[in-house]
Amino acid sequence: MAAKSQQNSRPKKRKQISGNKAASHGSASKKPKFVDNKPSKSPGQGIVGKSFKSSKQKENQHFKSKVEKSEARQENPVPTSKRERRIQAKELAEARKKKRKRHYDLEHELAHLWEKMRVRNISKEDRSKWVSKALENMKGKIPEIAGSHVSSRVLQTCVKHCTDAEREAVFEELKPHFLTLACNTYAVHLVKKMLDNASKKQLAGFISSLHGHVASLLRHMVGSLVVEHAYHLANAAQKQTLLLELYSVELQLFKDLVSMKESRLVDVISKLDIQKASVSRHMTSVIQPILEKGIVDHSILHRVLMEYFTIADKSSAADVIQHLSNSLLVRMIHTKDGSRIGILCVKHGSAKERKKIVKGMKGHVKKIAHEQHAIMVLVCIISVVDDTKLIKKIIISELENDLKELILDKNGRRLLLQLLHPNCSRYFSPDDLASLNLSIPSLCNKSESEVEKAEEKVESDLGEAVGEVDGSKVSGEGPEVVECGKKDPLVRRHELLVDSGLAEKLVDICINDAGEILRSNFGREVMYEVATGGADGILQPKLGEKLSALYEAIASLAAEPKSEEAALGEEHVLENFHSSRTIRKLILDCPPFALTLWNKAIEGKSKIWAQGHSGKIVQAFLESSDSGVREIARVELQSMIDEGTLKIPDNKQSADKS
Repeated sequence: MAAKSQQNSRPKKRKQISGNKAASHGSASKKPKFVDNKPSKSPGQGIVGKSFKSSKQKENQHFKSKVEKSEARQENPVPTSKRERRIQAKELAEARKKKRKRHYDLEHELAHLWEKMRVRNISKEDRSKWVSKALENMKGKIPEIAGSHVSSRVLQTCVKHCTDAEREAVFEELKPHFLTLACNTYAVHLVKKMLDNASKKQLAGFISSLHGHVASLLRHMVGSLVVEHAYHLANAAQKQTLLLELYSVELQLFKDLVSMKESRLVDVISKLDIQKASVSRHMTSVIQPILEKGIVDHSILHRVLMEYFTIADKSSAADVIQHLSNSLLVRMIHTKDGSRIGILCVKHGSAKERKKIVKGMKGHVKKIAHEQHAIMVLVCIISVVDDTKLIKKIIISELENDLKELILDKNGRRLLLQLLHPNCSRYFSPDDLASLNLSIPSLCNKSESEVEKAEEKVESDLGEAVGEVDGSKVSGEGPEVVECGKKDPLVRRHELLVDSGLAEKLVDICINDAGEILRSNFGREVMYEVATGGADGILQPKLGEKLSALYEAIASLAAEPKSEEAALGEEHVLENFHSSRTIRKLILDCPPFALTLWNKAIEGKSKIWAQGHSGKIVQAFLESSDSGVREIARVELQSMIDEGTLKIPDNKQSADKS
């Protein structure tokens, strides 16, 4: 039945196919039913025979694969324990490394030598032996293996502990490959270690190898580390060589004609008669890609930016300030030049840019406040920025949590002193005041002739103690040093110090820790300014009662007998070197404090305190500018004056006679 059905269906299929093809192609399109070289199939063979053959082949292939797998298992048995699996994985990993790494065996051997030579309690002779053996094995292959994670560490140890002759051999072998190694993630540490241990000749040779590549390396995240390291180790002439390459192409060619007396870019341009516009264009092409990549941590770039601001036009300088205000500035202000760049950005930036600068410091204010150079940027912000709400929200709120630590810190106290007594030469060095007075000539609101004069009169070295910027000398103190905000300086100080509640917390800490702050070398200055009420009496109206409580706290410490302080292991506040001088200054400049101290601590005990450091305190009552203080003390002190124990200063004697 199946055969008949197949025979009946086939003619119908042929008729359909042959009919369609005949209609389109004619008789030529007909194909033969059978191929000569293939045997014909019987009617019953068909699909059944084909499927039977394919299933037979699958069975044979499956059987063969089983046999192959069983043989593979016999040769490489599957590990049953965790230890065996770990060993097998380790062997496989080492086999792959051997195929991938050319010097795998050498690196493996060097790692064992490194474990021996880097032990701390090893003798110099043994370490020298292992170092020499490692260098001997690496000879001729150092440039190839210097980029390896392991070999680079071995080489660093060898360079540190090897002899001068061995170090010279390593230097000569690596000399043609310095630029390549400087951009390698691991080899860069080797290059820096070699620079640390290099002789003057080797350092000069390395810096000369950087000629023509300084700008490209500064654009590289890893290569910039090498340039910065070389810049720190270089002498003045070598630093100038690296900087000149970033200024102009002409200066690269004529670098031997530039003497070291002309360290400033403006002086170099005038000496060589180079067009300022071409130098500015070249520096823009160098600086822009570096800023775009965010590689702004290096002091060599900070120096270049400071020089760039002296010659840049208005739009170029404004573009750099705008770029730096986007969270880059906080990474620059840890260096001297970086801090000055931060000050310039704050002074010449728009309100929007200043807001970005302040917001970029969020979370970093405490760290900034304790850094020597970075704190000056905060000082500039509180002296210039009119948005006091933003400053209170970000800067002051973060500092209030560690106010005592800030008072006792050498750098942090300067922020508080700027609010209490702005731009005082007692607390800020001439160099600090010069930094606050810096400005960009092209962004100043002056005529072109005045700008040119300003450029000529910029201080020859920005690191000197006293500078002359924009044609005017830096004054010792006074609000004229920083003038960029529209708000009245006294109003700004009052909002930041008194209205924010900072002053009240400051007085409370001075009351609670009066003894510690008075005896501190740095905290005593904050104590003096708080006790006197600050410049212009800024604390007096609102915090008068708190200041009286502070006077009582200091007088209570002074009233304690010597024996109690000695038992506690501390000097008495009237005999301590720092506290005695602070109390003496308060007696001279703050009559309310002087009267409180006399009535509570000195009266009736003046003979006890008339010797040593405390003797200057007793004598200060006779030198006070207030006549009431002098008269109240003279009654008791007159007998000691007659005995010669106390001496009235000559100026006071003449004043009394008159």
